[in-house]
Amino acid sequence: MKKSLNLILATAVTTALAIPAFSADVTMRISLQLPMKSHLGQNLLLFKEQVEAKSNGDIEVQIYDSAQLYKDKEVPAAVGAGSIEAGVASLTRYVGDIPAVDIFYQPFLFDTEEKVRKAVAKGSEIRGPIDEAIKGTGSTVLWWQAYGGAIMLSNGGPIANPEDMKGKKVRVFGKTLGQFVEATGGAPTLISGSEQYLAYQRGTVDVGMTGVSGVKSRKLYEVMDTITVTNHADIEFIVVTNTDWWNGLTDGQRAIISDAATMAEASVRDKMSSIEAEAYEVAKQNGMNVVIPSAADIAAFKQAASSVYDAYKEKAGDMGAKLLEAASKY
Repeated sequence: MKKSLNLILATAVTTALAIPAFSADVTMRISLQLPMKSHLGQNLLLFKEQVEAKSNGDIEVQIYDSAQLYKDKEVPAAVGAGSIEAGVASLTRYVGDIPAVDIFYQPFLFDTEEKVRKAVAKGSEIRGPIDEAIKGTGSTVLWWQAYGGAIMLSNGGPIANPEDMKGKKVRVFGKTLGQFVEATGGAPTLISGSEQYLAYQRGTVDVGMTGVSGVKSRKLYEVMDTITVTNHADIEFIVVTNTDWWNGLTDGQRAIISDAATMAEASVRDKMSSIEAEAYEVAKQNGMNVVIPSAADIAAFKQAASSVYDAYKEKAGDMGAKLLEAASKY
């Protein structure tokens, strides 16, 4: 009996060694600053499942969430240099190379879903030039990920108008948003998304600026008690891949990834309204007050922030002027 058992074990080991371990032909690592449970993380997971299924496992997608590899601000350089195959970055992270990308942060310019959809449509007069310009950084845009409108977070009361902003330290995630804060009486502090919670908890800033989905995924309701629904900017993330790596793939591999990217983009855009609605509900259930500014309050914000447009026109040049002209038609 013992001899038979040893023979069976030996045969099993020999067979296992004779079968080569599975390995994908292509590995695609993606860096993400948000948690996997965030809607951007779930969107990447949808992309991963689609790519691996359509390629029969020949393309493996590895997602590194919660800034394990790179912070949001580090992604453009890391992907452009080929240190990683792909990454998710806030669009504004490209403002240093392409000032015109901050068209989406011009105060109240894209204040409805209809306007946003027109602007972000692939090949539109706004998105088209941006995607093309990003190629100059060594990266190729795969798809855009909707993150919703920008809101204000605070404790003890809303930030409903410029008077409420005066003298407050405000977390921002881009220079243009910083200009908006300065123009309306506050003091901006640049803080990455992954560091928000501690900044609010420690009182590093008085006011937060983010998308409402982040309140849910990052549990910001534990450190802030009020949301002011300003929707003063549209927050867009983009998934970029290193262009040299992309060009090194076969036509078939690029087709699989492109098709999955198109599907993922449509999915997250279509779900954005429900994602925001759910996040607001979670915030309320956890004790947050949700305040909607009056039309007069919004008008006051717009008037105070008019200088942001002037600064944009000066920095963004001809490309910015063309994007503003296209946006004005919306």
